[in-house]
Amino acid sequence: MDNLIEQARAVALKVLGEEVRWDGTPFISHPDNVARIVEDEIGLPAACVAAVYLHEATRGHKDLDISAFPKDVQTMVDGLNKISTIKPKDTRLEAENYKKLIVQYSTDPRVTVLKIADRLEVMRGLQMFPKAKRDQKLLETLMLYMPLAHQLGLYNINNELGNIWFRYSDPEQYRAITNKLKATEKDREQITAEFIEPLKKKLSGAGISYKLKIRTKSAYSIYRKMQVQKVPFEGVYDVFAIRFIIDCEDDPKVEKDLCWKVFSYVTEEYESDTKRLRDWLTTPRPNGYESLHITVKNKNGQALEVQIRTRRMDIEAESGNAAHWAYKGIRHEASVDRWLQSVRDALEHPFDAAPEDLPAPPSREIFVFTPTGELRILPAGASVLDFAFNIHSALGCRCTGGRVNGKAVPIREKLRTGDVVEIMTRKDQRPNRDWLGWVVSSKARTKIKQELDADERKAAADGRELLERRLRNWKLEFPDEWMLEFLKARKYPSILPFLAAVAREEVDVNDIKAFILQKQNAQQERSAPAAEPASGPAVRNGYAGTTSDDILVINAKNVKGLDYKMSRCCNPVFGDDVFGFVTRTEGIKIHRMSCPNAARLIERYPYRIQKVVWQDSPSAGGFQCTLSVTAELDHPVLGDIMTVIGQFKVSMRAFNVKENLRAGTYEISIRLLVPSSAELDKVLSQVGALRQVIKIRRI
Repeated sequence: MDNLIEQARAVALKVLGEEVRWDGTPFISHPDNVARIVEDEIGLPAACVAAVYLHEATRGHKDLDISAFPKDVQTMVDGLNKISTIKPKDTRLEAENYKKLIVQYSTDPRVTVLKIADRLEVMRGLQMFPKAKRDQKLLETLMLYMPLAHQLGLYNINNELGNIWFRYSDPEQYRAITNKLKATEKDREQITAEFIEPLKKKLSGAGISYKLKIRTKSAYSIYRKMQVQKVPFEGVYDVFAIRFIIDCEDDPKVEKDLCWKVFSYVTEEYESDTKRLRDWLTTPRPNGYESLHITVKNKNGQALEVQIRTRRMDIEAESGNAAHWAYKGIRHEASVDRWLQSVRDALEHPFDAAPEDLPAPPSREIFVFTPTGELRILPAGASVLDFAFNIHSALGCRCTGGRVNGKAVPIREKLRTGDVVEIMTRKDQRPNRDWLGWVVSSKARTKIKQELDADERKAAADGRELLERRLRNWKLEFPDEWMLEFLKARKYPSILPFLAAVAREEVDVNDIKAFILQKQNAQQERSAPAAEPASGPAVRNGYAGTTSDDILVINAKNVKGLDYKMSRCCNPVFGDDVFGFVTRTEGIKIHRMSCPNAARLIERYPYRIQKVVWQDSPSAGGFQCTLSVTAELDHPVLGDIMTVIGQFKVSMRAFNVKENLRAGTYEISIRLLVPSSAELDKVLSQVGALRQVIKIRRI
């Protein structure tokens, strides 16, 4: 395997031999230093070391042939090259997204570790970079590489990266904390010895086998705690921590009993701060972490943090299901966590699994860039159209295609991680229903549906205007119940798409006319008997022997007389131009001349038509009629209608309102008692003139 490293370095040296770093040293020193970190400090195999050299060789020479090297080495090189192209515009705001992108580029899990090693080498030589580049690398390290190192369990590297960041970002605070740590080092050693001495005998006498771990927080960790808790150096209780790791069998009851026994010995000997007791034995944290944390004061009144756990609990906390990075609450997703755990396993057992046996990184998302380098995250399978809507809804609505990595593509083109996408637009472009089959993001689908609905509503308004104009010309009514029956027969789910179809001429208005006439004929057939022979006797007031030329005088005071009644299909009122129609069982029915059924009755049954005049003045009686009003969904319109009606000599008997949310209207039914048609015409005219009223008709 050493031969593999030598071959890879020879390739890199040949390509990079003339290049130098910012401080003038040969550039080959960078991959040499990274290789030492990878091999000596992390302990990765020769294939990873070779990948480090070949990455640096191919990064600026994409046509370099490395096909002679093993497949896994080529895979790692490809991942490292992709990561090197990431140029965050604002790392602080997009940190989580960029971390996901690094993970996704790492097809071989070891790539992430190699990139962290590369960043460590850069940070160790940070002084050679100009200030602007140095500041950028400091921010990237803090937001991207330190959290990843922590997640992978590379705690030493994470601490070193943190300390370097701290040293450059706040040198004065860094010096203050490190100097305090150095000044108190002997004190901590003495405090440790004094702390454990009185406990040794008790623990030994109880037969408790344990291991003592002593750790001092890094300068960066102390600094972060000071910032979060807003305390000085002396206020950080766990600068110095002592951990008891009990060696016992893996039995939950035995483990808990021993932990509490050690706890009792410590608290018998030292005063404890009960407010700072953290009992994660009785109730483990959601991630499975188990331990007892207490803060005690020694004989001199100094605060010490003491952690008590068993060997099994310690292993779980450090590298198991409750890994330290998860316990600290670092943001993560379950799938990414599992994949990063596999990286940790690969580091701890490098020869147990081949790279091809390790799981691939999560692929539920893709990461693409704008031409200016802005990172955008989209669902897997997203198209150019999804990307356009992700940038801005207006851009998506006008999208006609795009350029992906400089190549023109249609809006349906699927995107892949790392693509640079530019959107092409046209002012007259509009969404259509086909677009819904080309997008996968919820934002794009929602906006497309909204735009389609807006177009549908506009078309429906045009269709309503067209239909109403034709109906007026034909002098026909299209009652709601008939319209619903027509919609059902044509399989329209609501009136909106039906009216839109009328506007688009998908529905022929002549078909609607034919339907209305058919319904009118059926209605008349139900109310009128079969035609009698023309030679039969004429009927007047229910008696034979009179011709149709006779005039029937009807009494407005007694409209419910036995000889005649008002027809319900048109509800005539005093003053209307009317005629009588002789029926076989219901006497004479009075119809308005404008009744929808009048033309058919007069044409088919001329021998049954009776001339009629009104006898009394309008003040002699009252007539009930019903108005149907369609108005906009505007609450004041209801009061306005009632105010208008109150100005006339009519009596309101009923007022019913229904909301038609699909059409955005009120459907209002008003039953009035009116003295005459003249007064009713005034009501119709004034109510119809209201701004919010779309349509008014007499039923």
